[in-house]
Parts: sequence; C-alpha cells; structure tokens
Amino acid sequence: MPKDPFKTRLEIAKNKISKKNLYNKKDSPSSIGTAFKLSTELVSAVAVGTIIGFFFDKIFGTKPWFILIFFFVGVIAGISQVIRSAKNMQK
Repeated sequence: MPKDPFKTRLEIAKNKISKKNLYNKKDSPSSIGTAFKLSTELVSAVAVGTIIGFFFDKIFGTKPWFILIFFFVGVIAGISQVIRSAKNMQK
C-alpha cells in the first residue's frame, strides 16, 4: 500500500525545516566572553580618549587639561557603547 502523498510531502517539509534550523542555530556567547567584550569596549574608549588628550596637551602645552577633557569624553563614549552593545545583545 503506497503512502499518502500528503504525509510524504509533510515529512519532506519537516526534514527541510529541521536542517534549516541546524544551520541557522547560533551558539549563544558565554557570560565571560560577553563580560570581556563589554569591559574591552569601555577600557579602549577611555584609553584612546586619554592618549588623544595627551597628544593635544603636548602640542599646545596645556598639561593636564586636554587629558582630563578627553578622559571624560572617553568615559562617556565607552559607557554609551556598552549600553548600545547590551541593547543589541537583548534582541
């Protein structure tokens, strides 16, 4: 007795869906990896801001002012980047 054509098509469709889900399955990152990513973004923004401030102070001869200004700009930029990344991770 031959199989019902509907059941055959249903089995084929189920196999295709299960294969597609295997290929699209993303491994969620570990907690330590996520923490490392967020902390690296924050620290790198602060470091880049401080280095830029140091070079401007060296050029203009205003020793602590540009370092302080760009340090705080780096902190603000780093925090905003961490918040943006955290929002993207929730999606």
